Amino acid sequence: MKKYIGMDVHLATTVVAVVDSEGRLLMETILATQGASIVAFLQSLSGPLWVTFEEGSQAHWLYGLVEPHVERAVVCDPRKNASLKKGNKSDRIDARKLAELLRAGLLTPVYHRLSRWGELKEAGRSYLTLTQDTTRAMNRLKALYRGRGIACRGQRVYSPRYRAGWLEQLPDGATRRRAERLYDQLDTGQALRHEAKRDLLAQARRHPAHPWLRSIPRLGPLRAALLIALVQTPHRFRTKRQLWAYAGLALVTRTSAEYLLVNGRVVRSTKPVALRGLNPNHHHELKNLFKGAATTARRLPGPWQEFYQLRLDQGMKPELARLTVARKIAAVALHLWKKGETYDADFKLKAQAA
Repeated sequence: MKKYIGMDVHLATTVVAVVDSEGRLLMETILATQGASIVAFLQSLSGPLWVTFEEGSQAHWLYGLVEPHVERAVVCDPRKNASLKKGNKSDRIDARKLAELLRAGLLTPVYHRLSRWGELKEAGRSYLTLTQDTTRAMNRLKALYRGRGIACRGQRVYSPRYRAGWLEQLPDGATRRRAERLYDQLDTGQALRHEAKRDLLAQARRHPAHPWLRSIPRLGPLRAALLIALVQTPHRFRTKRQLWAYAGLALVTRTSAEYLLVNGRVVRSTKPVALRGLNPNHHHELKNLFKGAATTARRLPGPWQEFYQLRLDQGMKPELARLTVARKIAAVALHLWKKGETYDADFKLKAQAA
């Protein structure tokens, strides 16, 4: 008999509920959130086991722990578990509801797979985190000067060569010391960021997909390395539209009353579908990657600039044309990665593909 196991995971304890294929509650228990306790519990159960728990800071560790001992492990998206937010709430109730949703097939899974390229993924995370920290320090520096009425456009405010002149414009010692600490934070962050970048590029060059993605015009070595680190494998996306949705490049549409009765026959309405922008639930770094590549591509000569200009000549707005280029770059990258091929000059950029 197949068993469905819902786990409500916390730092110290994990509440577990087990239901059968008919929805009957078989067991409830509380385990220590420790590998030995969880594995021993799973090994004590017989039959095919399906396990689910919500995405969180411990999800990747827990997935790697339970995946060898169960038939299927599902890490679910907590933002889409609306039923857990209704009615009474407790750890036992949440674990029971997770097991029931798993049994009904109503959970939205979050991608988790054990891969030998885990070091590349960690290198990508390290680079992105340090980039965010460095950007935050730069923003705080400019905010400090602007808050004292000092204009600081451009990049000179960050340069060590002009730093003394900028510090002299600050009115008092406390503010100046604060700026000096921000400069120290910026210098340290930039040094660590360059180190993480070198590590990321070195890891990516060992991946078999690196030369295929690097062959795509305007997809430089850093973007290709980040794409591999963030996506891991192209086979998680069945079509390009799934990649577009994951990267925040999919259109959100709204429609109603789609069908009409004409002479006793059901026909589709000609009412246009309403567009509501791009999907908000997406991977922000991946969206920045593709839109950044599209921004670079439209400025520099090459096939992407011609593709972009053709969209403008057809009457498309510039922002939509850039989105179309970003979607096309994503589609081409997915195609070449799956096929194991490199981009060449004869590759056709068909409009309908984006």
